[in-house]
Amino acid sequence: MKVTMQDIRGVVGIVPTPATADAESWSAVNTIDLAETAKMVGAVVDSGVDILMTTGTFGECATLTEDELRTFVQAVVRTVAKRRPVFAGITTLNTRDTIRRGRELVELGADGLFVGRPMWLAMDDKSIVRFYRDIAEALPGVPLVANDNPSAFKGKMSRDVYRALAEIPEVVASKHVGGPALVSDLLEVGDKIRLLPLEMDWYALARDHRERAQACWSGSVACAPAPIVALRDAIFAEDWARAAEISEKVNWAVKAMFPGGELSKFMDYSIQLGHVRFREAGLFDPGPSRPPYLEAPADYVEGSRVCGRRWAQLQREYA
Repeated sequence: MKVTMQDIRGVVGIVPTPATADAESWSAVNTIDLAETAKMVGAVVDSGVDILMTTGTFGECATLTEDELRTFVQAVVRTVAKRRPVFAGITTLNTRDTIRRGRELVELGADGLFVGRPMWLAMDDKSIVRFYRDIAEALPGVPLVANDNPSAFKGKMSRDVYRALAEIPEVVASKHVGGPALVSDLLEVGDKIRLLPLEMDWYALARDHRERAQACWSGSVACAPAPIVALRDAIFAEDWARAAEISEKVNWAVKAMFPGGELSKFMDYSIQLGHVRFREAGLFDPGPSRPPYLEAPADYVEGSRVCGRRWAQLQREYA
């Protein structure tokens, strides 16, 4: 059954790509740890996370070979076994490769696609809209989640872009990183696109815009799915006191990984630091990161260790 905007509800969990022990070597051939992938995905699905997305930024779409990406997405699809929708990340450096990758992953069983625009050059509004229209034209009827990450894609999607994307039937949702445009973007897309705030922003948005803020995205479900699912349940029950309490704890965990409280500094090392926090949280073994993203400042690494430990604490509390 095709996933629609109305089906995008609850927690959209973006998962990392577990790596084999030799993954940090340039000579490694197949770095997907299939056993840890099955363990991670099983834990996330069993916890109640509603939708899974793969191969975003810290999911290492930039460092996986084509064979590895197919291997990983196929492993996720097989482990999920239709219990949840799976959106596979297909970002590349150009439109044609993105389309080719999308076709392959849909054939492997992905229910939809998680699509970031090419990031070699910045793209203006007209170029961004053309890109998503081209993807939709090439893959008619395939549900698409756009990726509005200003740090990764050299700029924020404007309200004009959102207005145009809302007229493309295939675009069912957009991952948003928050900031001052969050509410205006939510209102702009109306009931045509599910705008996905970060889990740490969800409570406040849902409290003020209950009918539209029906879902969030989280890159931390592979650290601790239980508190994020608990936040969902409190929001859906409109238990705002409990939702506020859980949200405060979620923010406490997330912010530990932002050096000096700055998201932009974290984004410069998000792949490396992701492996640190996932390992420290202990839900599964992420293995090492892949080249060329191997090094990070020691104080950034320590902050991610603290983040992982905080998530582990919340997982124990809410499991």
